[in-house]
Amino acid sequence: MRNVDAAGLGIGDDYPPRIMGVLNVSKESPYKPSVFDDAGEAAEYVDRELIDEGADIVDVGLESANKKFEVLSAEDELDRLDTAIEVVESVSGDAVFSIETRYHEVAEAALDANFDMVNDICGFADPKMPEVCDARDAAVAKMASPPDLERPGAVEDVDDIYEALKLNGITDKTIVDPAFGGWSEAKTLEDDRETFERLREFRGFGQPILVSINRKNFLRDVAGRSTEEALPVSLAATSMAVERGAHVVRTHDVAETRDAALIGKRFARRRVREAGDVDVEELDVTSVSEARRHVDRVGGDADAARHATTRVFELTGLDSEEKGALRAAATETTLVLVEGDDGTSLLAVGTPVAFENTATAVGGVSGALDAALERITESSR
Repeated sequence: MRNVDAAGLGIGDDYPPRIMGVLNVSKESPYKPSVFDDAGEAAEYVDRELIDEGADIVDVGLESANKKFEVLSAEDELDRLDTAIEVVESVSGDAVFSIETRYHEVAEAALDANFDMVNDICGFADPKMPEVCDARDAAVAKMASPPDLERPGAVEDVDDIYEALKLNGITDKTIVDPAFGGWSEAKTLEDDRETFERLREFRGFGQPILVSINRKNFLRDVAGRSTEEALPVSLAATSMAVERGAHVVRTHDVAETRDAALIGKRFARRRVREAGDVDVEELDVTSVSEARRHVDRVGGDADAARHATTRVFELTGLDSEEKGALRAAATETTLVLVEGDDGTSLLAVGTPVAFENTATAVGGVSGALDAALERITESSR
């Protein structure tokens, strides 16, 4: 996993989770406590409510990305940029300042002023965006999006989200964002939940991951909470996201999110980074699809992913004939069987390939065993 230096702030596995607080200078933004049109008041808010509460990064939005509103042009955003620059100049605290935009012209002007990084909500739909960031050695968060400057984050299927993040490449300092939230009418809460469940797959880019899940509908719906009541579900998801590999959490609730992120980091998988002259990293892989992302990244044979994970299943209720068939198949398929002393349960340990080959070898012995192995092979993929 590549670490990214964002104006001196380290982001990646080797660093604590980073908290991105939010400031909006867009009157149409729905979260009113973060919206300001007076630079002095905005600077006070940033110091008091964001930096003092633990924000490492302050993300300044020039317009709402809500699909209900008309998209501003680059010229419109540039008109608002002066206020954002004035805010940055007026802040007394220390943080990395990020400009949220979809246009390279705005990113260029912001980086040439007092901003440190870019949050591109259209995922390099503007093909000049990576050039601008690369030329200024700036970190850039790249949110998955269709190749359309008017449709940020409107990708539903997880595989398509992954492919969207490949659009127009990735700079050395790119942070990938799988784009949680209702960016289109077609995108459902289940789409977001599946993306969250498969969050580890985005580690396959080898780049840090940003998540923006604060009080999102796909979490609120689980607990039946309103936006105002949704902080607890956001914090639970924050810990899970960091444990699954997220490095930056974008939020309006800075202090609470920081604490939740630190818990997630503390109980995340330990990854070995150095071993003498050889760097060693244990990849965070729990499924075939997660393994496949890493295999693709190094240009390997996709079938190797089916050998990359080991699963353990406990089977109970097998009769002696069924157990015998499994034992015979295991000698040929590398499946490992562990039988309990009481004779009622059996542990089956192996790769997806081992389970598939075993299912083929014992097919027809009994309908119950066939059904059990079919369920196992489905869940092992």
